Amino acid sequence: MKFKYAVILLCFLLFSCKKSNETKKITNENAQIVVSIPNFNADSAFGYIATQVGFGPRVPSTKGHVQCGDYLIKLFEKYGCQLEIQSFSMTTFDDKSHKCRNIMGKINPNATKRILLASHWDSRPFADQEKDMKTQKVPIDGANDGASGVGVLIEIARTIQNSSQKPNIGIDFLLFDIEDYGQPEFSDLPERQNSWCLGSQYWAANKGNYTANYGVLLDMVGGKNATFAQEGTSIYFANDIVQKVWNTAARAGYSHIFINQQVDQITDDHVFVNSIAKIPMVDIIEYDNSDGVFFANTWHTQNDNLQNIDKSTLKAVGQTLLNLIYLE
Repeated sequence: MKFKYAVILLCFLLFSCKKSNETKKITNENAQIVVSIPNFNADSAFGYIATQVGFGPRVPSTKGHVQCGDYLIKLFEKYGCQLEIQSFSMTTFDDKSHKCRNIMGKINPNATKRILLASHWDSRPFADQEKDMKTQKVPIDGANDGASGVGVLIEIARTIQNSSQKPNIGIDFLLFDIEDYGQPEFSDLPERQNSWCLGSQYWAANKGNYTANYGVLLDMVGGKNATFAQEGTSIYFANDIVQKVWNTAARAGYSHIFINQQVDQITDDHVFVNSIAKIPMVDIIEYDNSDGVFFANTWHTQNDNLQNIDKSTLKAVGQTLLNLIYLE
């Protein structure tokens, strides 16, 4: 996925952990408010990732892709979400047509204030970052690149349903299809513009009257020793939301993971949500520039598997989002 290109009211938080939730005591100028925020269960999120990977690569027009999509729809139903399935056909850079589905699950569908939480659920048809040319054309598991973000969102939906205290706002979980079918560098076909993020491009142009106050995109949020920097497109379109998310992470004790560093822009689903749908959206995406590439060294390789998923990273992302939701 993605190529790099150029280009509160909260005064104090006290954390005390109990069996099933964290109680956060928030003091503001008007009153003392106690909000019970559920714990994010990283073991459960990991299980959802493992199940997705178990279907095989979720490449559009494959059996595993169809089965995984059906599974995710059933999970949203199980966890009390109002479903909206956007079915569409899309032609990729290689002139192949694919039947696709963007999957949305809504909590509190009648609430006026809404947060959009998104990830992509397909996986890459090519391991184009492998050095061996034969291996490059083999689909990847996409445990981190795709499944990790979906696993976190499903676990948030489950947690909210099972929590005695519900958020006061609307939450919309949106799973984009066919994000990772972008044209690889080894392709000898004419270059196709905007070949990445096809599902989000379609959704943004065909969302009807849907809107949200802001959105958060998750991508590659389960890697070992992962860090999340403040990505350039997010800063350009929604810097206030970037600061909100990163400050929430810092207060939860995750400033070593959500690092205070501004980095280059990338092409990801949030580009089209911002530019076409006009919903301010930020991207939580792994940043590792140790080898001169924006992403970790498992990116678009056969090493993007369950063995390289870290539950502590899932916990940091999931808990940050739960805190964000419940403190709105």
